[in-house]
Amino acid sequence: MDWMPLLSTLAGAAIGIAATLIADRNRWQREEARHALEIRREVYTAFVSALKDAGEEIRAVALGDHMSASARDAAVREAVRGAGIYTASERLWLVGPPQVVAAGNEAFHGLRALRDAYARGVAVGSAEEAPLIAQRRAAMAQMRHVMREDLGIGPLGIE
Repeated sequence: MDWMPLLSTLAGAAIGIAATLIADRNRWQREEARHALEIRREVYTAFVSALKDAGEEIRAVALGDHMSASARDAAVREAVRGAGIYTASERLWLVGPPQVVAAGNEAFHGLRALRDAYARGVAVGSAEEAPLIAQRRAAMAQMRHVMREDLGIGPLGIE
């Protein structure tokens, strides 16, 4: 009996099966990478939005009239909590790469410094507020830069 046709058929089948498995694995890896990128994009957007919302809320509180220092402090802290920044921050810590988490943490601490200043009674537009605003803007710009880089989006060049 001639075994060559049978062996050739088996070898061809094995090669075909192996090629299919490799192609399926590569497709799965691409889908996983695409899904991970989409999750990071959603998390980054939620975090940046929460930072912006919290900043607007604490500014509104700082512009308002409060009868006492403790009422102002409570209102500023509640404004930050209400913006969802703590939840967004935890999500960032879970899925972001180290450079994005570090930049996000800097932006978060810039917001907290501004929150604490407003809670102490620092006025919007004052000389004491100016360096805090500058530091926050720089931290936000750096954070957006590393987020865009991680997402494979080029720099804006306008910040």
